Order: sequence, then C-alpha cells, then structure tokens
Amino acid sequence: MLQSLHVKNLALIQETEVEFGEGLNILTGETGAGKSLLLGSINLALGGKFDKDMLRRGADSALVELVFVSEDPQVTAKMQEMDLIPEEDGAIIISRKLQAGKSSCRINGETVTARQVKELAEVLLDIHGQHEHQSLLHKKNHMEILDSYCGQGSDFRAAADKVAQVYAECRRLRQTIEEESMDETTKAREQALAEFEYQEIEDAKLIVGEDEELEQRYRLMSNSKKITESLAESYRYSGNDSDAGAGSSLSRALRAMRGVTGYDVRLEQLEEQLSQVESLLADYNRDVADYMADCEFVEEDFRTVEERLNTINHLKGKYGRTIEEVLAYGGSRRELLEKLSDYDTYMQGLKQELAEKEAALQDACAVLSGIRQENALELSERLRDALIHLNFLTVEFEIAVRSGQPITAKGSDEVEFMISTNPGESLKSLSQVASGGELSRIMLAIKTVLAGRDAIDTLIFDEIDAGISGRTAWKVSEQLNVVAGQHQVICITHLPQIAAMADTHFMIEKSSTGESTITDIYALEEEQSLSELARLLGSDELSEAALSNAREMKEQANQYKAEGKQ
Repeated sequence: MLQSLHVKNLALIQETEVEFGEGLNILTGETGAGKSLLLGSINLALGGKFDKDMLRRGADSALVELVFVSEDPQVTAKMQEMDLIPEEDGAIIISRKLQAGKSSCRINGETVTARQVKELAEVLLDIHGQHEHQSLLHKKNHMEILDSYCGQGSDFRAAADKVAQVYAECRRLRQTIEEESMDETTKAREQALAEFEYQEIEDAKLIVGEDEELEQRYRLMSNSKKITESLAESYRYSGNDSDAGAGSSLSRALRAMRGVTGYDVRLEQLEEQLSQVESLLADYNRDVADYMADCEFVEEDFRTVEERLNTINHLKGKYGRTIEEVLAYGGSRRELLEKLSDYDTYMQGLKQELAEKEAALQDACAVLSGIRQENALELSERLRDALIHLNFLTVEFEIAVRSGQPITAKGSDEVEFMISTNPGESLKSLSQVASGGELSRIMLAIKTVLAGRDAIDTLIFDEIDAGISGRTAWKVSEQLNVVAGQHQVICITHLPQIAAMADTHFMIEKSSTGESTITDIYALEEEQSLSELARLLGSDELSEAALSNAREMKEQANQYKAEGKQ
C-alpha cells in the first residue's frame, strides 16, 4: 500500500506530508484548493512529464517522494529483476528531484531511469485519473479489459503465449519467403556470384592466424637491411674482432685484474664482477651473430610473403575484417549454393512449413477465442450485477467476442462492450449510448470486478463521481467501500455521499497571506470531518441542522460498512 506522500516546492505546495491508511482514503476540498495536485504529484514521482512552471515561485527545485509497503511476490520479483533491495522494514521509497531542465529519480536511494520507475509503478498502484473512463469509447481497450479478467488463469496465459509465438513464426516465414523468392534470371545471377565468391575463398586455403605471422615476417624482411647494418655496427663495437671492440677491451681488463687479485681479497670480488660482465657480453655477441644469420634477405621469399598478404587483405576487404569472418562468409556462400542447387524444393519446404504454422495459428486462435468467450459471459454477468448496484436499474450488458477477424499477435477476436440502459432498447456500443457519468460508473464497475483478481495493492480514483448525484452517489460510495475491502483506495471527490464512507478523511486547503498562497493536505478528526461533510452538503454556515445532516450521513455510511463486515 501507499504509506505516505511527501511534496516540497511544487506549485502551491510549500511542503507537506500525507500518511495514508488502509481501506478508503477520501480527499476533499473547495474548488481551486488544489485537489488535482495530489494526483499530479504522484504522477510526477512515477516519471510523469515535468514542466519548470510547476516549481513553486522562488524555488530552484522540487521534491516528490512516495513510500510503499508491499509483501506482494509480484512486487518482490520486479524489485529483484531491477537489482533493487527493499529497506529493512520492507519499504519501497520512490523519489524524484525536479529542477528546471532536468530531474532525477531514485528507488531506495539507487538512481534509476523514469522508465524503470514506471515499470515498478505498474505493480504497485493503478491510477484512474480524470477522463480515463473515456477510454471505454475505444473498442481496442475492451479486449485489454477482458484479457485482464482472463489473465489470472494459466490456461489463458498459455493460449495467449501460444498465439503470440506462432504468429511471430508465421511472420518470420512470410518474410523469409518474400526475401528469398526469385525468378530464374535472378537465381542464376545469385548462383554465379555465390560460386565465384565461394571458389575465391576456397582457393586461398586460408589458415586462421597466418595473417599475423606473415605481417611480422613482412616487417622483418622489409627492414632487414637496416637491421643487419645496425646489428653489424653494434657487433663491431662490442665484439672481439678488433682492438676497438668492447669484448677485446674487457678481455685485456680481466687479464690485468687477475694479475693482482692475490694481493687483496676484495680484488677477487672485483674480478668476479668483471668476469660476469665479460660473460654477458659474450652471450650478447653470440645472439647477435645468430640473429644476423637468420636475417639474411632473400628476394624471392620476400615477394612470396608480400603476394600472400595481398591475397589475404584483398579477401578481407571483400568478405570480412578477419580470416575467421572471411571463412564464415565462405561457409554462408556454400550453404546458399546448396540451397540454390535445389531451390524449388527449398521454397516448397518453406511454403509447406508456413501452411502448417498458419493452420496451427488458426487452431491457437480458436482456443484463445473460446477462453475469451467463456470469460466474457462470466464477466458480463458480474459487470451487469455491479452496474445494477451502481444504480443502473434496468441495464443489460454484454461483451461481444467476434472471432474470425484479421489475425494479430493477440488472436483473431474483436471485443466490444454492448449496453442497454432502458427497457426494450437493443444492445448498442458504449460509444453510442453512454454519457460521461455513465462511463464513469461503468469504469468503477470494471475496477470493482477486476479488483478481486488484481494483485495491485493501491487504487487511486480522481473524479470517479463525475456527472452523478443523489442515490447514485450513494451507490458509487458503497461500491468504493467494497473495493476498499480488498485494496487500499485513494479517492478525490466533491460528493458528501462518497466522503461519508471514508475510513480516513483528508482535507486539501488553500490559504493566502499577503505575499503567497499555500496548499496543504492534512487528515481530519471526526468533528472536522463532519464539518467538511456539512460544507459538501451545501451549507454556508456550520449550523446545528447542517451538522446533524452530516452526522446522519456518516452514521448511514458506518452502518453500511458494519453490515458488510457481518
């Protein structure tokens, strides 16, 4: 459930914190007090669009923070999927800092993207904002509602997944057939090109890694003259072939040292050091001589290496950046040649596979449609009962599932909600007969029926009471109480009948000083709630009669809630 909301420097709110309770949370306030700020703040915290004009005047930044507590396995799984860890007390804290031109989102202190916040929000709460009921006028949304009702059953999920999977396979096969269909001229051209490319790669007899070895040899051979001249000069200065060589000088130095080592023990250490230097220099000279012997330049070998490198680099330029990629391309050309050698059989195989998949898709769609039709009958009956409870006294409601439509990833069905609100009238589409107030109640009926199957903890309703009053308002109030028995419900309203049903009643109030205007939200005590109900009933003054009416309304609501618990 949504435990608390903290808002700072947003629009008319300087700073406020609201702690919500279980059951039905009602928010009321005078027109213009800023009731929409609540839903706006929550939407902003959950990644909604932010405009710099939303900042409170004089503020550089705003903050919105939501604290949820949930033991729902679906929420836990989503947190794990996002590599997020709940707080020690199980809390999930979603915060968003808002500044002109930028914002940052965090979940339990970890920086996340707005998209990640929205993904988590989908399993935490469901917001029914103003005008959302208008979505019922679009048939495409009717299937989503029906599928939400069906979705708790494993047979529906399996059938829907099957349709989506086979549909994707059919699309892939159709695309393959379209891409690989060719006439004889095109086929001959493709075959000739594939044969040439395959043979060119095959004739090269490439060996993985040989290019690196050849490039090393080529660098050595290209610079062999410079290398041998430098080595010869180094050998001349370090060797024993001339009196100027370091080797000859070291030998004379060592002989001189050995003539005096018998006179002092310390001279033996010096002799040992000089002997080691002579030995190292002798090893160096021997290695240089060996290297020069191996570095003899042979023009024919150089040309062979150069030509081989040219061949490899030419193939790399055409078929891949590495020898592995060139060989892989050659393999693909071989496969294409095998396919083209028996092209008609290959294409017939693809078409046969597509026909089998299309037949399987038809079967899968039929299974899915059957599940939808079965659930549509059940959902229609439950929605009709809910609508009657919402003061649709003579209502008929039907969910039409029309199969045989063009197949999509969701099957071959078209789903449409049909309703009749007057005796003797035939069923018609919602868009033809339902008013704004009726659509609002129909949406509430849908939310009520789906609530029993919905794992989401928190439902938020804004303007669910649009276009209704009197007895109908009581019915809406009662239905909200039913939903609040299974979920936390937060509802913004201007109707006293709905406010009277509150388990927790909040006031949204705007106050002004000479310099600024502030909107605040706070919980009402029992007497304060009665005063607010009296105001909603239209009383300009808090007379005893007005308070008596409010008290009577509250008692009626409490009696209904008490009867529901029995």
